[in-house]
Amino acid sequence: MIVVNARFLTQKTTGIQRFATEITRELLTLRSDILLAAPRDATDLAGLDPAAVHRVGRLTGHPWEQIDLPLFARRRRALLLGLASTGPVWYRPQISTHHDITYVRHPESFGRRFRALYGVVVPRLIAHSAHLLTVSDFSRDEIAQHFGVAPEAFTVIANAADERFRPQGPDEEAEDGRYLLAVSSPNAHKNFARMIEGFRRLSLTHADVELRVVGGQARSFSRQDYGDDLDRVRFVGRVDDDELARLYRGALAFVFPSLYEGFGIPPLEAQRCGCPVIAARAASMPEVLGDSALYIDPYDVDDIARAMATVIDDPWVRDRLVAKGHRNVAQYSWRASAARVSRVLDDVLAREGLADATSPRAPL
Repeated sequence: MIVVNARFLTQKTTGIQRFATEITRELLTLRSDILLAAPRDATDLAGLDPAAVHRVGRLTGHPWEQIDLPLFARRRRALLLGLASTGPVWYRPQISTHHDITYVRHPESFGRRFRALYGVVVPRLIAHSAHLLTVSDFSRDEIAQHFGVAPEAFTVIANAADERFRPQGPDEEAEDGRYLLAVSSPNAHKNFARMIEGFRRLSLTHADVELRVVGGQARSFSRQDYGDDLDRVRFVGRVDDDELARLYRGALAFVFPSLYEGFGIPPLEAQRCGCPVIAARAASMPEVLGDSALYIDPYDVDDIARAMATVIDDPWVRDRLVAKGHRNVAQYSWRASAARVSRVLDDVLAREGLADATSPRAPL
């Protein structure tokens, strides 16, 4: 029996929650020994099979994860699978996922309470996990070095882009207007301040272009202030996937200036929609995007402005980025990533003496 820590169903969707949801969705089609344990305040099941979701305990948040969840799993002698960033620190056996160590590398992005909590939970969770998952070679090496863990203790499970993100169909609309698009929670390490300054400089020669920013500020992050001079910068807030796909399809380019990413799903979503990508040459971005993006120095405002102007003004560059983007994103699949997780589950079940030969599983 495998119990998935489905606390992510109580949280707003960011890249981590997207990873957890999509891997879980695929695992439910690949295996028959999966059930989801969720707090009672999990009201949005993200399209997952309600029959697989078990409401557990009376607590919420971190107390639920540390008390109610492990009690539920232990009664079933289950292997616990965590796909977000936290979990019950003393439960064994479990597989935990660690997406990055942004809170270590860029503490200015996070509130003090968040940093303190992760500083207590994550080292213990890593120490007590039967196996570790992460999302890129970059993150594996970062986390292994910081916590003194062998890189071989990790399996890399790549993110992907949902099939709902695709080029414009005959009955689908793109957003109107000439605009650049950015998608993220606007936290300090996302580098939006330099991006906005680069856009201000671009606006001196491209007065008809707008910058649209999709995303909302999470409570765990420090608040950001970009000043009052935000002419032609629109903060759109959170949007659903259909609206986000329309924004990608209509954008002149997608701008991803982040200083630190464990993986970065939005550039893949943009590429699936046929939108050229401008990305920081930093952290995992060269690994994930290869030669399919126009890279910038994320600390150089003039370089950011030049890249924006290049994609807007040069059709050849734009077409080349779109074509390379389609080839790049084709490498990534939630089904393939979930199949890899499934093989890890089988290995750990066998090692822990929990494998049940009579439990039917769907073929991989």
